[in-house]
Amino acid sequence: MSRLTHRAGRAGPALHPLALALLLASACAAADDDGAGQDSRAPDAVSGDALQTVTVTARRREENAQDVPTPITTLSGETLDKQRIYRLQDLQQALPSVNVAYIHARQSSLAVRGIGNNPASDGLEGSAGIYLDNVYLGRPGMAIFDLLDVEQLDLLRGPQGTLFGKNTTAGVLNITTRKPTFTPESSVEASGGENGYFQGKGSFSGPLTDTLAGRLSVYRTRDDGFLNNLADNRTLLGGEREGLRGQLLFKPDDDFSLRWINEYNSENSTQGSGVIYGAPALFWKRASLVGANPLLGHANIDGRQNVSVHQNASSLEANWNLAGGFTLTSISAYRYWHFNPANDSDQLNVPVIRDLGYEVHDRQFSQEIRLASPSGGAFDYVLGAYAFKQDLGNRYFTDLGPLADLDLIGANLNALNNVSSTSYGKIDTQSYALFAQGTWHLTDRLDFTAGLRGTYEEKDAKVQRYAPEGGAAVRGLAAAVRASQAGAYDSGDLHLHNAAPSALLSLSYRFDDNLLGYASLSHGEKSGGVNLTVGSAPSAGADSLLVGPERANDAELGIKSTLFDRRLLLNANLFWTGINGYQATTYYQPPGSLTGFQVLANAGKLRSRGLEFEATALPFRGLTLNFNGSYNDVTYLSFKDAPCPAEISTQPGAPATCDLSGKRVMGASKWIANLNGEYQWQLEDRLQPYVTASYAYRSEAEGTLDDSALSKIPGYGLANFSVGVRRDLGDGQLDASLWLKNAFDKDYYLAVTTASNGLYVGSPGQPRMAGVTLRYDF
Repeated sequence: MSRLTHRAGRAGPALHPLALALLLASACAAADDDGAGQDSRAPDAVSGDALQTVTVTARRREENAQDVPTPITTLSGETLDKQRIYRLQDLQQALPSVNVAYIHARQSSLAVRGIGNNPASDGLEGSAGIYLDNVYLGRPGMAIFDLLDVEQLDLLRGPQGTLFGKNTTAGVLNITTRKPTFTPESSVEASGGENGYFQGKGSFSGPLTDTLAGRLSVYRTRDDGFLNNLADNRTLLGGEREGLRGQLLFKPDDDFSLRWINEYNSENSTQGSGVIYGAPALFWKRASLVGANPLLGHANIDGRQNVSVHQNASSLEANWNLAGGFTLTSISAYRYWHFNPANDSDQLNVPVIRDLGYEVHDRQFSQEIRLASPSGGAFDYVLGAYAFKQDLGNRYFTDLGPLADLDLIGANLNALNNVSSTSYGKIDTQSYALFAQGTWHLTDRLDFTAGLRGTYEEKDAKVQRYAPEGGAAVRGLAAAVRASQAGAYDSGDLHLHNAAPSALLSLSYRFDDNLLGYASLSHGEKSGGVNLTVGSAPSAGADSLLVGPERANDAELGIKSTLFDRRLLLNANLFWTGINGYQATTYYQPPGSLTGFQVLANAGKLRSRGLEFEATALPFRGLTLNFNGSYNDVTYLSFKDAPCPAEISTQPGAPATCDLSGKRVMGASKWIANLNGEYQWQLEDRLQPYVTASYAYRSEAEGTLDDSALSKIPGYGLANFSVGVRRDLGDGQLDASLWLKNAFDKDYYLAVTTASNGLYVGSPGQPRMAGVTLRYDF
């Protein structure tokens, strides 16, 4: 039986003005106008009867992707538009070995090869790094906005610590946006669809003077949502997002230029809503005790559900072409991110938990300097330095209702009824690194690459919970329960420091002009972190809030080929990754406590191994086919003190921990396959009709870390179709299309989380939606 059975649809949103303003001023420094991705195309772009070259900057210099000895999948902005991929969570329908666990902007994570499923960890960076225009994003939620005016998106798999700013043990998602141009170009687009969906986008670029160009990109997206709430017939999982990016490109000559980017994004939505996905007998018993009537596969809440997110950012990238062919690059950046939720987290239509959540403020500063040697000699290299500072603070709040005791404890002691509690956490991170990577061209066909990075990080943190407010005066057992769950606590000053190396050794051999083979060994290390919530500290001590580093060793063996006069691209690779101290969100229940907490901890050792494959083909003129897929076997080799699944932990006399050694890692589908194609042809009167189709499949996955049978996510496949026509009109081209997403209306889930009394809450994906898009490029 389908878990998700109630949806709601409405029509007709109106576009509201974008209430944003951005001030741009010129400055004097330098950047290379031919930077990353400026003239690149994704593998599906064609020129006549041959595939075009894809340019990437995976090694911090422009190269043909087929010449880079590492697994890379590239999507152009054109591909994202054709497949209507405009949010981070949509990327798992187009990329191999990728899982995006999405609940809302704070509880989101990007995992590569099954590594990195760490949502909602404010005191720790992700295992997979996300970069926007060469700037590392300290929180995954910084990328949970519409992908606006993207030039190219590159997925690099495996540890990438030797050249990218922050150590990453799983991989890197590198997003490059379109630059200002000295030739005028503009694009406007409007889309409308079911459930009140509307999206408007615009991009305008051109010269301001002979040496200064500007670009302005804006969007606004809204929808009514699709999840019906039984308690009051609200429609959830809808809302509004809007954003703006303004850029200046100063280029006085061919050797000297600077790109200044300013960005703003906001969201006001009911994201974070979910359905009852699975629950043990205890949950249903307690729900009956408080007079609630929850239903599997439905939302039925009585409280407020809202998420408010605001973000702004500014970055400067300067490049100098120096004497002798050297290139010097400087990237300075600042980002601010604010997340503020309101959550009815008990999933019940009675007042048990009125509100619960984490408000987060995050500021980050980064500076990177790189020097790239000229290419074409016997040896080329890149070396540099990186500094990163992050100041993050959160506020954890709980506001319990009059039925809290009956639901959370099972008896009315007046211990938690109508009690409110607030705690604050803060962490200051400082990270510094020196790095270098060089390639020796031993022969015309054989290359040897070595890279090394040394990173030093310090983290200072503190967690403090104030005395509870409200509730009846209590003593004895009730007072003890209240103190254990909401009593005042101060962790004192917490400190972590870590010095970590990252390294790469790689051999590549070009068998001929169209076939490259490679093998590599790499090591990556990610520093530890701090749980920014009281959680286990009162019973287990403040040191239980600390999380140790995560270390990865990786081996790759692969080929890259271009065949049949550049009509077929075929790449494949085998990989093996071992992780020690894997950082994952677990569940901790203090001895004698009636409720538990989600905490971040080192989950032990795991192994990820498998095969990845991608191909692009031009069978005949007008038809382009893309296919990528992966087989990932991701298993805990040792995880003896893991949380127990709810069907065990809620039983009388249940063990405190369970052994998950040999079990699959959460969120990691063994099989992933993505297929898409486009056929276009030419008619008279400058008409160019086209049809597109895509199908994305993922096999079943563990929904939560505890390996519960109640939280498993079944495998699913999603099909998308579109049909349209392009026509030259005036000085531009008009594109009109009809599209259908999730054409067969498949129920699927983006994540599953744990809640009180063993409840598992599912975050459902978008149901079938039809719509129309009009676009004009001029």
